[in-house]
Amino acid sequence: MFTRNKGPITLLRYWTTRYLITLIAGLILLAAGSMWWIKQTTLENRLNLMEYLAVETADRFAQSNNKNDDFDRFDRRLEDRARILQMENQPQLFITDLEGKVLNPGPMRGEGGPHHLSREVPPEVFVSDDTIKKLVVNGENVYTVKSPIMIDDKQNGWVVVMQKANELTDVNQEYRLLIILLVGLGLLGWVVIYFLTKKILEPIQAVARAAAQVREGDYDIILDSDPKELEIHELVTSFKEMANRLTQLEQMRAELLAGVTHDLKTPVTSISGLVQAVRDGIVTGEEREEFLDITLKEVQRLQTMISDLLDFNSLAAGGFTIRTEDCDMNKLVQDIGRQWQVTHEAVDMKIITPDHTIHAMTDPLRLQQIMINLLNNSYQALDSEGSISIILSKGRIDVKDTGSGIPEAEKALVFERFFRGEKKKLKVRGLGLGLPFSKMLARSMGADLILKESTHRGTTFSIVWNHTE
Repeated sequence: MFTRNKGPITLLRYWTTRYLITLIAGLILLAAGSMWWIKQTTLENRLNLMEYLAVETADRFAQSNNKNDDFDRFDRRLEDRARILQMENQPQLFITDLEGKVLNPGPMRGEGGPHHLSREVPPEVFVSDDTIKKLVVNGENVYTVKSPIMIDDKQNGWVVVMQKANELTDVNQEYRLLIILLVGLGLLGWVVIYFLTKKILEPIQAVARAAAQVREGDYDIILDSDPKELEIHELVTSFKEMANRLTQLEQMRAELLAGVTHDLKTPVTSISGLVQAVRDGIVTGEEREEFLDITLKEVQRLQTMISDLLDFNSLAAGGFTIRTEDCDMNKLVQDIGRQWQVTHEAVDMKIITPDHTIHAMTDPLRLQQIMINLLNNSYQALDSEGSISIILSKGRIDVKDTGSGIPEAEKALVFERFFRGEKKKLKVRGLGLGLPFSKMLARSMGADLILKESTHRGTTFSIVWNHTE
């Protein structure tokens, strides 16, 4: 058994094909409805004209002095009316007495006339009071229209006009015009939608080509930055921003690789040299002890970096335990601030808490990790006379410093993993995981870590949560 490969098709073909199918279906329904309406309207108009013809003939016959001589004139007038009605076969006209006996000797003479229809008026015409009546004559549907012949306010007979139903509704010319019009509209509509779809597809195809370019690792894309359609403008703008962000991340990845390699290699090289010197007896006594102390510090620094990587990966993988509890935030913030200040006595620190007690559901150990990281970052940003403030308020903790601030170009990247600012690279070694790790910790506790503001007068980071009392 063979299976059909249903692969993707172009958007232009997809939409134009479906539009064409929908357009054809709609035009068919419209044509059917229009044909029915034309048929009914034509039938109504022609019946009205037949009624007028019957009344006119009855009036002229009543006013005529020589009835027999007027039959020819009635036939010619009927031929004229048939041409006005645009009918291939003219109606059949009868002049009868009150009993229905036909008085005109040869109604509708001439080849092509409807003599084959009937030479007598069906008696059902005179039984009914209806002026217009539909009957079956010789197996065919026939419409009859009658009008009384009144002479001196006395009825002397009838004028009856008969015509086949299919001849009354014969509107081939109108149908042809309708079909031409609908076909023209269909072609015009398809051409318009084809070119409009093609125009809309151009920027989408450009984005698709740019996506393929990005997939190959080339982020230097060129796209029309000012499409007029709002949705396409947003698509192009978002894609360009994504490409720029990928470029930044690629640069950060390269810098990370170089930075991590350097940060890990430096202490390893230092440790290797120090241990080698001690083993070879190059240093002795107090100098030997100093070398060993330096070695231990380098080992601790290596352990800290490795621990940061392991903690970050554990939290990212969801393998980190958070134990929240109802905490007195006033006491918790003061304790964390004092503990940090013990090892940084030279720093001017202020801990500001409200007079009333604030409670929040949080993990005190993880909150301490976040705040210690923020305080360390603030300390690294300080000048010699700077200060740090911890401000507790309902729903947030602000850690504010009076340092030099974060450059505008780096503000959007401070929470990116492995990102380190240009100034910080020169002052502090690290992996650039502190803020991203802290933000993930805050979110795991139902809070968030944000950069509230940063200017040349200082920076403020805020831990924001909702469940406080």
